[in-house]
Amino acid sequence: MAKSHSGKVSTVGGNAPAAVQDAGAGELPVVVVLSTGGTIAGRGGSSTSLTEYTAGSILGSELINAVPEISQYANVRVEQISNIGSANMNTAIWLKLAARINAIFAEDPKVAGVVVTHGTSTLEETGYFLHLTVKHDRPVVLVGAQRPATAISADGPLNLLNAIRTAGAPVARGKGVLVVMNDEINGARDVTKSNTYRVEAFRSGELGLLGYVDPDQVSFYRASTKRHTARSEFDVGGLSSLPKVEILYAYAEPGTVAIKALAGSGVDGIVFAGTGAGALSDSGRAAIEALGLNPADQKPVIVRSSRTGNGRVIPRKEYDAEGMVAGDNLNPQKARILLMLALTKTRDLQEIRRIFTEY
Repeated sequence: MAKSHSGKVSTVGGNAPAAVQDAGAGELPVVVVLSTGGTIAGRGGSSTSLTEYTAGSILGSELINAVPEISQYANVRVEQISNIGSANMNTAIWLKLAARINAIFAEDPKVAGVVVTHGTSTLEETGYFLHLTVKHDRPVVLVGAQRPATAISADGPLNLLNAIRTAGAPVARGKGVLVVMNDEINGARDVTKSNTYRVEAFRSGELGLLGYVDPDQVSFYRASTKRHTARSEFDVGGLSSLPKVEILYAYAEPGTVAIKALAGSGVDGIVFAGTGAGALSDSGRAAIEALGLNPADQKPVIVRSSRTGNGRVIPRKEYDAEGMVAGDNLNPQKARILLMLALTKTRDLQEIRRIFTEY
């Protein structure tokens, strides 16, 4: 239910912190909103322009001010990190977000949680990267929208309100990075965008969502047992770039052009979005062998994932003997992120296999 007292909103540009009201006993939680753009900040030519719009056209401060009910739940400060469509999201912004969130939590114990507004195209990837690189147990919540802010029945305002409520909820601590949309709470590790336009696009496959944001409370029903956030071993604080990892997609009768091109490009790792249970074709395996792609010789580390969307890719002797790593139940785009981070620490195959088991 809505609270009777009212919070304040403060806005800063760049990364400089803004002054925050004291959040003592009985005060509303302090939540920092980091805005990156996306459809949630999109502007269309008319209220019925649901697909023809420009993402990242509205500032984060405008998004907050458009939902005055937020002040009933939290004292909010807003920082603009970027303003792009998330198809253009990149590792430089990932590193910037991780550094900023870690700094916010380290410098300000009054901050209950952080919300990141984001386009939905790559939201799950940014979420999983932060799930592995934020070093605190306070909530980080990613939120987006399937309809631009100017649309009839835009979903962004309620999604944003619910994300802020979740970030300010004590029950959300220790759950890792979360994605809140359509009244549902999903874990960043498991969630994926499963529909192009529908508002119920974000799903966690066979594992299911973590909880709900209802009118009266934020409720959780399960939590991930995999390592994340405060228990993660990854530290990107001193990095300005990440290892280069690419994804190859499997299909019937695949050619070898892409494998050969990647082999000569100097990539650090390759994730195969394999058929079924992470299978590679005979021609693909022959090309790998012919090209000498052997991680033991400092050639690209190869991770097997699956294009199916659900289920584990299990270690198999024949693939293990060829120096490949099983990607567990991570989809290809998330296996890529974990491999990128693993390669910041080691190229040892046994260590990388341990990492894919634990995360």
